[in-house]
Amino acid sequence: MRGQILEVARERFRREGYEAVTMRSIAADAGVDAALISYYFGSKSGLFAAVLELAISPADTLSGLLHGNLETLPQRLLLTVLAAYDSTETGVPMMAAVRAAIIDPELADLLRSGLLRQLVDRLADRLGGADAQQRAGAFVAQVAGLLLTRYLVPVEPMASMRPDEIVRTLGPALRTTLLGAAPRPAGPGRAGLPGRP
Repeated sequence: MRGQILEVARERFRREGYEAVTMRSIAADAGVDAALISYYFGSKSGLFAAVLELAISPADTLSGLLHGNLETLPQRLLLTVLAAYDSTETGVPMMAAVRAAIIDPELADLLRSGLLRQLVDRLADRLGGADAQQRAGAFVAQVAGLLLTRYLVPVEPMASMRPDEIVRTLGPALRTTLLGAAPRPAGPGRAGLPGRP
């Protein structure tokens, strides 16, 4: 039954894109109750991750991280992403999906309209503000750049840096992308200079 649901979902996602497909429509096509899809896959994004043969759902993982403090989101997300991709159990299939998307335009479109759109939209909803989509998109692009230079086309020093070094190096820039420059503490001689960063 699980395989039948995946087969139907794969075809529907390919044909209609991520946004247009609903759990109910997949259930109807597969001849099952929508609750069974939730039982097997947890959510629509979990089903999408299974279609792409990902060991985890990046969108659901991000949703869990968004419940915490936005100030610490970059560090928490980097540690989570690095742990997932450094693991052969979860990282290998995820990078295989990315490599497949490079040569398969339909799969690339699914990744773009499904996975990446989910990540940007969920992050933007949590950020709020007029430029939330832009900040969320830039954040996701920066994390994608890390994945590219560490796993897909390994580039030193990123390819061999320890996770804590990556967090220390990239965390502040990612935090600035999300929330703007952190306020600098007033130092000696800086008091009484309004408007200075």
